[in-house]
Amino acid sequence: MKNSALIILSLLIFSCGNDTVVEDITTDTTPVDTTQTHIEPEEEYPLAVEFASLDGLNITGTIYKIDETSPSILLCHQAGYNMHEYDEIAPKLNDLGFNCIAIDQRSGGILNEFSNQTADRAIEQSLPVQYVDAEQDIEAAINFTYGYFKQPVILWGSSYSSALALHIAANNENVKAVVSFSPGDYFGDAKPLLKTTMQNVSLPYFITSSKEEAAAITDFLSGRRPTGNQIQFIPEAAGVHGSRALWETNPSHLEYWTAIEDFLLNL
Repeated sequence: MKNSALIILSLLIFSCGNDTVVEDITTDTTPVDTTQTHIEPEEEYPLAVEFASLDGLNITGTIYKIDETSPSILLCHQAGYNMHEYDEIAPKLNDLGFNCIAIDQRSGGILNEFSNQTADRAIEQSLPVQYVDAEQDIEAAINFTYGYFKQPVILWGSSYSSALALHIAANNENVKAVVSFSPGDYFGDAKPLLKTTMQNVSLPYFITSSKEEAAAITDFLSGRRPTGNQIQFIPEAAGVHGSRALWETNPSHLEYWTAIEDFLLNL
């Protein structure tokens, strides 16, 4: 990590070795408790953390905590990336009054010279790492975030993970709202079309994209009657794909920040 103040926790989620974990995936269907962790006193944040996915694979993440009571956001990255997609974003969300946890999902890669540690473990254990395989990582991370901050979670996704976030939000009672950057039907027959899933999403949501992608989102949202806290934001500028729309390298990042701040602060 860039911040030398990070403290690496060794979380006692499960005690079996890698070979046993792979074996358990096919033979043991007992749910893994992803909320248990060991917390050291006098922690400093950002804080490196590991916890178990639903199949026992260890997920790597970073906790950006400001206090015990502020709302919490779970940050999930786009394809080929890792949790460092949020290095610039998470501190700004802290400044707005939100605790955050950013994770490495098993479907991802290298960003800013940082590897995706969850993906590396999955590959070492010969586990599948397609987009849909990361759904269990996000579900486990929701459980962990809910247990850590003791409150429902704002689920934030980027590209493929933003589509998974919308599918998950239709059925997960621990999610209170969704932020979705550049969702799409990325999963073939493995998931329903978003146009179908969105008929069952009653939670507040903020969905955005580049201007070019906006028409496809408008289409899968058609046939609904959105409430005042269900928003599709279409940028005036060309914009970019995914949560990197908020990076300062995007010329229109302030436009996105103004819109997302308005949504979050009015939840």
